[in-house]
Amino acid sequence: MNDSIQFIISGITIGSIYAIVALGFVTIYSVTKVINLAQGEFVMLGGMTMFSLVSLRVPYFLAFLLTIIIVVAIGWLLEMTIIRRAKGADALSLIILTIGAAIFIRGVAGMIWGKDSVRVDSFTGDKPLSVLGASVTPQSIWVMVFMVAIVAGLYFLIERTMIGKAFRACSVNPTAAKLMAISPKKMSSFSFALSAGFGALAGLVIAPIIFPSYDMGMMLGIKGFSASILGGLGSAPGAVIGGLLLGLVESLGAGYLSSGMKDAIAFGVVLMILLIRPYGLLGEKNVNKGGL
Repeated sequence: MNDSIQFIISGITIGSIYAIVALGFVTIYSVTKVINLAQGEFVMLGGMTMFSLVSLRVPYFLAFLLTIIIVVAIGWLLEMTIIRRAKGADALSLIILTIGAAIFIRGVAGMIWGKDSVRVDSFTGDKPLSVLGASVTPQSIWVMVFMVAIVAGLYFLIERTMIGKAFRACSVNPTAAKLMAISPKKMSSFSFALSAGFGALAGLVIAPIIFPSYDMGMMLGIKGFSASILGGLGSAPGAVIGGLLLGLVESLGAGYLSSGMKDAIAFGVVLMILLIRPYGLLGEKNVNKGGL
């Protein structure tokens, strides 16, 4: 019984990260219809930038804020310099561009930080807590708290603010939004900046758990994209459900079957679900309709 609880808690922890990454995919896709396969690199940049700032003796909270600002700026620059200039290109060309951006970012990160993994201190210590007989690190709790806070913040932004209404308008009908003096270009930049912020937060909070490295973004990006597809590309609630489900399947598969097969098990379950519901758990048959 204790093992089951331990596996479930571990699954929720890693699933929370997948959910945050998936929200980044959904945020960009909803407005721009671009699948940003560089999303995982934002996570890597969050973890590695935090490491560098803390190593330079920058106070922890200030390093936290600076990391978010730096990664958000990189996300904004990616949209301004690459995506916007290729806006008229077809979907496949845009995907290839984001893959190229991911490779470039990873290469630069490898030159800056080297090939070795680094260590970032936990937010509030490493002494484990006991929850229903299972051992839970304080950092795992922080991961879950961040996920809940991001979901709540995104809901408030989209549903309760003017910029959120503009965001939704561009998501549903960019042409009509433009006629209402809403700039789809600005909303596109905002979506990339917001998505980069989500990635930075994911990288920050998971760094003390996984020992970040320059190449960590690729697999996290694949898992986050899988979660967004599983939940329904274009659906924010679906991204959260998809991320948590993927994390649970991965953890339970590793615990009860084989840790070496955890990725194959997780992707196998995703494939089976998509064979039944090709548009995802909460997705619509026509994902081009937009919306969060």
